[in-house]
Amino acid sequence: MKKLIYFIAALAIVSCKNEPKDYVTFSGKITNKNSDSVVVRSRTFTKIIKVNEDGTFSDTLKVEKGVYSFFDGSESTSIFLQNGFDINMTLDAKMFDETAKYTGVGAESSNFLASKSLLEEKLYDQDFSSLDKKGLDTTFDKIKTDLTDFINKSKGIDTTVINNSLKGIERSITGNKNYFMGIAQLKEDLPKGSKSPTFEKYENYKGGITSLSDLKGKYVYVDVWATWCGPCKREIPFLKEVEKKYHGKNIEFVSMSIDVEKDHDKWKAMVADKELGGIQLFAPKNWSSEFVQNYKITGIPRFLLIDPNGNVVTPSAPRPSEEALIELFDQENI
Repeated sequence: MKKLIYFIAALAIVSCKNEPKDYVTFSGKITNKNSDSVVVRSRTFTKIIKVNEDGTFSDTLKVEKGVYSFFDGSESTSIFLQNGFDINMTLDAKMFDETAKYTGVGAESSNFLASKSLLEEKLYDQDFSSLDKKGLDTTFDKIKTDLTDFINKSKGIDTTVINNSLKGIERSITGNKNYFMGIAQLKEDLPKGSKSPTFEKYENYKGGITSLSDLKGKYVYVDVWATWCGPCKREIPFLKEVEKKYHGKNIEFVSMSIDVEKDHDKWKAMVADKELGGIQLFAPKNWSSEFVQNYKITGIPRFLLIDPNGNVVTPSAPRPSEEALIELFDQENI
């Protein structure tokens, strides 16, 4: 009888050991950490995990199978989680995408997502704005082929991840291609040397009103932005550096807010709080302002360059954070 009891007990222990976990064990180590915590989240799930002084972290998460965002307070990446996984992550926050690596049970799909992200970054790191419509067609067709081949050749990856990745290619290609096709069309409508659309009597933060004609004789680099626009605000430190570098040169930096009228005070407060330089203007009628309409601006931030004679240099100039902007200024001998 005792032997039978021992046998049943042993069998129960083995069964417990073989029973799949209903949670994910997620641990790792971050070098050069940006924060004392990280966040794992999706549209319906959020988990904050404490990061120790030495950069290590560990927690368990009950999740629905799928792709989640991992955010360290500065940058993010995608990871694939499913209950029963035991994943360890290593990361150097100074080279975020390049160093994200995963080991352990279920790590394959997360490593695939990290590699795919690096490939996408490489393929999309091109000067699309300099291409005509035919060049854009050729370039985006090649990007689509390269990404599709990479995904289809990957082995041992969860089919959900593969299928979502293939669908994501089409969305990404279509969105980016349509945007740059619009830019190409705009350059045909407003080619270099054509008369620039003007703005007349826009409110100046420092008082009074300003028109484009007031700036004749100098290059004008226009930043169309709004207080609610995250990408716009991320360009502010870079814009300040460019303004500083070109202080006293033959160029004016104009930041044109297209905030709605009810956010007028919010605009003034942000200009003061961020100590924004250059010429700060408030466009009437926001998106419907004549200048915005004539430049066919449908997304921000948008940057453009006008020459000293009031002619278009480019209706879609590089952002302050891009090295291509200084190259453009050099070409114009600013």
